[in-house]
Formats: sequence, structure tokens, C-alpha cells
Amino acid sequence: MPRLRHLLTLLPLTLAAALAHAEDWPAPIKQIEAKGAKIIGKFDAPSGLTGYAAQYQNRGMALYLTADGKHVIAGSLYDAQGNDLSNAPLEKLVYAPMAKEVWAKMEKSSWIQDGDVKAPRIVYLFSDPNCPYCNMFWEQARPWVKAGKVQLRHIMVGIIREDSPGKSAALFAAKDPQKALEEHEAAGKGSKLQALTKIPADIEAKLDANMKLMDELELSATPAIFYLDDKGGLQQQQGAPSPDKLEKILGAK
Repeated sequence: MPRLRHLLTLLPLTLAAALAHAEDWPAPIKQIEAKGAKIIGKFDAPSGLTGYAAQYQNRGMALYLTADGKHVIAGSLYDAQGNDLSNAPLEKLVYAPMAKEVWAKMEKSSWIQDGDVKAPRIVYLFSDPNCPYCNMFWEQARPWVKAGKVQLRHIMVGIIREDSPGKSAALFAAKDPQKALEEHEAAGKGSKLQALTKIPADIEAKLDANMKLMDELELSATPAIFYLDDKGGLQQQQGAPSPDKLEKILGAK
């Protein structure tokens, strides 16, 4: 599963911007910054070069300042064995902080818990009550959820049908949202969940915020599943996963 670089670079990096302003970059690096790049920080590079990690046009970019400080080279740097020496610095300085920011935003979003609060593994998914593939993933995850190994967090949105927002609102408004969600998903096509015709302002705000986050991540369909891999890296799965991908998302049975 590829890293979420195409998504993560869309989010603002206020810390990175603050660090950039705190540094007095060499003139060639300042010129790159003036062209719209955000300079995140420095890293070691071979052959007298000084490496700089930058964010430009929604991508991480490696810059290499020459030893005389007068020129800068943009792009990947390879060693004699063909190893890209830019990957590790960009992962550490650019993509890892962005991944943490995405995870933090999902933690603060409005979601419905599905599973044991003490489960060691957490998986987020943007979910629509009318989404058959969300229901498919719900079914796929039952062995892990029932075993207490995984907690799903359903970030409810309403995009598929006209009554989707009202149904998501009904789940949020339920006396026990977790139970209401379970009953709805367990019933599948036979669900009797009724959409709210008038959505309370506080719930409307939750749905709007969830949709804003979905748009910010440039997601267009549900389920959009986010999880941490074995190395702690943030990964995404779009749509219900194939059986061979389940253990990557949910862990070993």
C-alpha cells in the first residue's frame, strides 16, 4: 500500500512554516522559497552537498545546496548502488509530520465507535449509511472487532443519496449511536434506519466538519479507510478491501 503522499501534502504545515521563517536560508534556497516552496529543514548529504527538505506543489521535494553555497539542485540523489538518498529525509521531515497531522484531524472529527474502546488497533473510515461497500467492510471486520482486537471509528458523512445526511444525523442523534450503527449495518438492505427530516444544528455542524475534512483529503467515495501499518506509517484503502488486504488493515487474526 503506497504512502498517502498525494493526500498528506494537501494539509497545511503551520509548524513547518514557523520553522522556515525561523531559519536564515542561503540565497539559492531563498530563491526556491520565493518561487512558492516551503522549506521544512536541513539534512545531511554526501559530496559536500547540504540537503534541504521542501514542500512544493503538493509534493515533498529534496534540494541540494552545492559546497560553494551558490547553486542548488532539485530532485532525487542516487548512490552507486542505485539507492535514492532523498527518500528517508523526505519521509522524516515532510511526510511523517503530515501523516501525524491527518491522524490528529481524524481523531478530532465526529465519529461513531464500533468495537472495544481498549482495542489495540484503531481504524478510521469515512462512511455513508447508504454505502454498500461500507457495509461490506463492516461485515469483513466483525471477527477482529468481536475479538476486541480492532476498534473502527466511523466518520459519518452523507454523499450517496438524498437521504444520506439525514440517516447519518439519525445515527448521531440516537440514544446509543454505537448500538444504532450496529443495528443498521447488521440489517444490511433490510435496515429500518429513518433519516431525520430536520437535522439539529449541532449535528449539522458535525456533518459539515466531516465533509470538510473529506474534501480536504480529496476523497470522493466511501468507504475511505485509514490505518497505521506495522511501522506506524499512515496508509489508506479506498473501497472495501480484498480478503488478502484485510490483515494489513486490521492486523493478524
